Amino acid sequence: MVGSIRLTPPQQLRRLVNLNYYAGAFCRHLIDRAAYYRIAVHRRDGEACVLDCGVDVAGGLEAGRVMANVAMAGLGRAEYVANASELWLMPGVTVRTDHPVAACLASQHPGWQIDQDGFTATASGPMRAAAGTEPIFQQIGNYQTAEGEVVGVLEAEQLPPPTICRDLAARCGVEPAKLTLLVAPPASAAGTVLLVARSVAAAMHKLATLDFDLACVESAFGVAPMPPVATSNGRAIRRTADAILYGSQVTLWVRGEESMLGRIGHHVPSGDTSTRDRPFGAALRRLNHGGQTADSLPSGPAVVTFFHLDSGRSFRFGRVDAHLLQESFTL
Repeated sequence: MVGSIRLTPPQQLRRLVNLNYYAGAFCRHLIDRAAYYRIAVHRRDGEACVLDCGVDVAGGLEAGRVMANVAMAGLGRAEYVANASELWLMPGVTVRTDHPVAACLASQHPGWQIDQDGFTATASGPMRAAAGTEPIFQQIGNYQTAEGEVVGVLEAEQLPPPTICRDLAARCGVEPAKLTLLVAPPASAAGTVLLVARSVAAAMHKLATLDFDLACVESAFGVAPMPPVATSNGRAIRRTADAILYGSQVTLWVRGEESMLGRIGHHVPSGDTSTRDRPFGAALRRLNHGGQTADSLPSGPAVVTFFHLDSGRSFRFGRVDAHLLQESFTL
């Protein structure tokens, strides 16, 4: 409480939490145990610290799990589960958080595309909040911090050169030495885990596009199957997208108007598109050949379940598609 005004959970978090601070703790853990995680630490005086988690090193499952935790600003946890679905027996990645807006939208959502001086990457992590330039922050509020370290996660085929690191630091309002970047390509063990750990983020972003009151979501849990590590980054992106679209199952603990869940619930899963019957790669090819618009591309998890905290009732929408998973993962 502040005076007579009751803050919603996201407002409370913006006042109390420096997203980069919690992520920084995970980075220090990685640096201290670099050999265990099979990563490489690149650090020069006055320059950004770059953690190679799969570009020129092996990385691995544990490096990917910590990368996912960093991407969620340390406000969520990624773990492994033996079977992600009774329909398709394979390892899966679970995520859980009691701060879904901050962890998954302000931090984990891969909303920053970098294409500069021959370097391309998709950026996630709390440095997005430090920059605060993406349209999503107009909806969820300002999570910018005025000082301290800044942490980012890059999906990239190569490590960022110093010029790129300096530019990213400037956009985040810090000196280069205050910036830490974790880097892995999608076609790596760590990169695959990083992308598959976005089941809750997919559900939260879909809710944001539906103008749902995100402050009503108090907690979240998600699970998605982990595909084989692909031999190319393009294939890795397609496989992990299919893992989310057709294999992920998300549970959200919510408050507020119960009738709203019935009205928007069936729009949240990926099945609410005309492309639900084909893998993401096929839908993307149709887009590139003018067969559809970007808005018609599938988005969201395969299944979403709402646990309504005020009534004690649950609402489930969507379905897992094992056939499409098998088609995608064996291509």
